[in-house]
Amino acid sequence: MLKRLLLISLVFISLTAQSQILITLLLGDKLNSPNLEFGLEGGVNWANISGLETNAFAQKWNLGFYFDIKIKNNWSFYTGTLVKSNLGIDDLTHNDLDALGVKIYKDNNGDFLLGDYSHKMNYFLVPALLKYKLRKGIYAELGPQFGLMYKSWVEFNSDYEGSDAIIKEYNTDAINKIDAGAMLGFGYKFQKGPGWSLGVKYYYGFVDVYKNISGTKNSSIFIKLNIPIGANKKTDINK
Repeated sequence: MLKRLLLISLVFISLTAQSQILITLLLGDKLNSPNLEFGLEGGVNWANISGLETNAFAQKWNLGFYFDIKIKNNWSFYTGTLVKSNLGIDDLTHNDLDALGVKIYKDNNGDFLLGDYSHKMNYFLVPALLKYKLRKGIYAELGPQFGLMYKSWVEFNSDYEGSDAIIKEYNTDAINKIDAGAMLGFGYKFQKGPGWSLGVKYYYGFVDVYKNISGTKNSSIFIKLNIPIGANKKTDINK
């Protein structure tokens, strides 16, 4: 029952996420208050999946919106949605492809084509973090993160006879749509200017990525930039 409710909630978030980005840009100054900061979060992440033969991190980009809600003293609650976010892994080996049931491409002579195989997954990611201000400008955050996967494919990139080739084999049905795990992060909020903050987060999933392969967990290192929309010194809860 709990899993079903979580799935329904994440689906609702995914359906409204695109409009929320627009709302962030248009109404951010209306949503900010002395106890609430609202804005955009974006950055780069390096993703990996455990339990495979390869261990190559895949570089991804992400963009979304956040809420930073003051609780008491130095404590606040950080949440939101990364609307454009990706997880996965690079440089899949032939053993990995066999385990995933993915076709390995050959030329007319039966030789393996030279190229790179990678697994790419599109997610809506929703953190639910407790945030604590350690000292002026420096903070730490810890808590769960939930994900809803809506598209997944293995991509083959090759330079064949002087032509670039990109082939996608979709395997969305083979992936668990709900992901959940723990996240730990640190960051610094600039004391001058519009109140931007820069941070780093580490995520490790507790749910198998592949339905039929145990021990395959998502993990990722995020470097993020938070940009409050319409916030000023009066409404900045972290100063």
